[in-house]
Amino acid sequence: MSKERLMTVLLGPHVSEKSTALAESGNQIAFKVRKDATKAEIRQAVELMFDVKVQGVQVLNQLGKRKRFGGRQGKRSDWKKAYVRLVEGQDIDFMGAE
Repeated sequence: MSKERLMTVLLGPHVSEKSTALAESGNQIAFKVRKDATKAEIRQAVELMFDVKVQGVQVLNQLGKRKRFGGRQGKRSDWKKAYVRLVEGQDIDFMGAE
């Protein structure tokens, strides 16, 4: 896989109550990823960008919510989420504090 492709796989961290609890207890980080990304690509992208070892990757397709905009019906875009489990002792610091 090319480095350019791997640099575009991760769209950003997904922050929610569930992802925060998983990060604290289960050594897992949640990411928003490209819809066409595979588990192997996600693993390689995380290892390349954050210099950590990945134990496993679980992915799911998140359906967009149905919303109303005034009198009109609308729908948010579908997106893909990845839960990345890191090897014991590894950590990702998003704040960059040393």
